[in-house]
Amino acid sequence: MENFSFKNTTDIRFGADRIDNELRDAVSQFGKNVLLTYGGGSIKKSGLYERVIEALDGLHVVELTGIAPNPKIESVREGQQLVKSQNIDVILAVGGGSVIDASKVIASSKFYDSDPWELVVDSSKRLTIDQLPVVDILTLSATGTEMNQGSVISNPETNQKLGTYGPNTPAISFLDPTLTYSVSKWQTAAGSIDIFSHLAEQYFDQSKNNDVKSGLIEGLMRTVIKWAPVALETPDNYDARANLMWASTMALNGLAHTGNVNGWTVHPIEHELSAYYDITHGIGLGILTPHWMTFALHADTQTQFADFGRHVWQLSGDDQIVATQAIRATADWIASLGVPTTLPGVDINQTTHFEAMAKSAVTVGQLDKAYVPLTTADVIALYEASMK
Repeated sequence: MENFSFKNTTDIRFGADRIDNELRDAVSQFGKNVLLTYGGGSIKKSGLYERVIEALDGLHVVELTGIAPNPKIESVREGQQLVKSQNIDVILAVGGGSVIDASKVIASSKFYDSDPWELVVDSSKRLTIDQLPVVDILTLSATGTEMNQGSVISNPETNQKLGTYGPNTPAISFLDPTLTYSVSKWQTAAGSIDIFSHLAEQYFDQSKNNDVKSGLIEGLMRTVIKWAPVALETPDNYDARANLMWASTMALNGLAHTGNVNGWTVHPIEHELSAYYDITHGIGLGILTPHWMTFALHADTQTQFADFGRHVWQLSGDDQIVATQAIRATADWIASLGVPTTLPGVDINQTTHFEAMAKSAVTVGQLDKAYVPLTTADVIALYEASMK
């Protein structure tokens, strides 16, 4: 196991019906000027917006709405203007990963006088400036952003989708599984695949004898595999929604990569798809992951893929058979969630941008240092394999 440092200061408030009694104190401790961020208005349809506004009665609340999936830099720019002009003390992000991701960068942008896209391209700049506290109310189990320092922001003008990291995790995260009852089947499936992919990215790593990490991830994978179909079949099943929500948080709060060596592979490859075509991130991951696993399986990785098959999918047999069957089981589970499994299934029918996307993925994702190194030609081949 490798050396590592671990620190996470997010205050998790997990469970139903905590918002009405706890939200005001959670937010007001940081000040009276609040930027409320949210997406397309689903929180108004569900009644959550009214609950939040009532809880914040007496505070000065400024709203930033319309934060889209694959959050765009334009929303961050709008937020920067508001946090500066309104002297915002704290940001309350109500929504899924996109809203929280954008809010974190907006939180840094108050203390930056230039274009906040610069904070995305070079996130080291964020580590030299302050960051507003962020309180969030999570409404979608997927990204794990509710308990980490990361954000992913898109710039449609440059066809870039980049990760950026700030100095702080959210101050307080409210995780109420009942708020995900109304999440569509599409987003439930996409979110579950996203969680699974986060775990796979950290599981397949060249670190040796890292059994604590591996065991943790295997258990979380089994949780997602078990409960995602239940949530799809019975959207208001509390246990299903609760297990997915906590698995989402645990998958990316830092614990799962302790002692690891390598960076991620499938995410930077998928980010190019989202940057160029604005597809749902989790669906793109589901399309790419089985093809990447097939590419990554060889003599040196076979034992780990076999462990994956035995401990996650409960398969038996010799290493070669179990490793191959595990990849098939993964592909079958993704397909069982009722999502497209090819790029044409998400209306990507041309290979026009594949070379540019592959070059960017290799550079930005440093795929030459991945669990199994990839070249531009390798990534192009993965995109092509995903066409059918």
